[in-house]
Amino acid sequence: MTFTFTALLYLVLNLGQETSVLAGNPSKPTLSVQSRPVVARGKQVTISCEVTTGAREYRLYKEGGPHPWRTKNTLEATNKAEFLIPSMEKQYGGRYRCYYKTPAGWSEHSDPLELVVTGLYSKPSLSVQPSAVVTSGETVTLQCGSELRFSRFVLTKEGEQKPSLILDSVFINSTGQFQGVFLVGPVTPSQRWIFRCYGYHVISPQVWSEPSDPLEIHVSDAVQPLWPSSNMSDPQTVSKPQDYTKENLVRMGVSVLVLVLLGILLFEAQHSQGQTQHAARRESGTSVMVAETSGY
Repeated sequence: MTFTFTALLYLVLNLGQETSVLAGNPSKPTLSVQSRPVVARGKQVTISCEVTTGAREYRLYKEGGPHPWRTKNTLEATNKAEFLIPSMEKQYGGRYRCYYKTPAGWSEHSDPLELVVTGLYSKPSLSVQPSAVVTSGETVTLQCGSELRFSRFVLTKEGEQKPSLILDSVFINSTGQFQGVFLVGPVTPSQRWIFRCYGYHVISPQVWSEPSDPLEIHVSDAVQPLWPSSNMSDPQTVSKPQDYTKENLVRMGVSVLVLVLLGILLFEAQHSQGQTQHAARRESGTSVMVAETSGY
């Protein structure tokens, strides 16, 4: 009896799915943004809602805003509608979804797209420990800090659409700053490791500070000597190991001079000893001659 009920339930579910497909229920659209979803304040943004079946009416919904937030109608069925934000400002940061209408009805909402506006607060600083030059396979520590009381810090890696890491900030008494400490690795030389960090307040998670100056981690295959790390804002000190050439030349020069002086002293000592022995032999010979003369 149980087996019969399970089989009937399975048939009903499959029949319902097939009926839904035959009825032509619209598929879920795809929502995307040109360039990156992290946008600097004042920049233009174009949001695209794409479909596979074609539609004449598209709607864009922003969480917390009016429903719909934007509507776009076309004379003919199209596969994409674009919504323009002429200048990105604080109020445009948030989560968006789109949906569309067909003769079969409204589609389900797209997956959410989160837009972030940056540049509303001053930039934090980004540093690396122990060095900006590391060996392949190592893990580095990145420190993002600010005197502003940010709730969280965000670390982004160049070339990636989404933030790499998000951490709660911690107040450091010794520096008087709020700080986020990120562990990155293991790093490899097969890609570039360029990072920036941002700060934001938890009440406005889509409104970020200006980005920090970029910081690049240089990865090598061989073990490299460690030297003080640096920020990309000071290129004079990035990837330049300390120069010991002059110091080594001075040491070599001193060593050579010491050897020359030792050689001179040794030569003089040997020469003086030879003169002493020669004088002694002469005195001995004179004594013998005097003795022989006295015998006559």
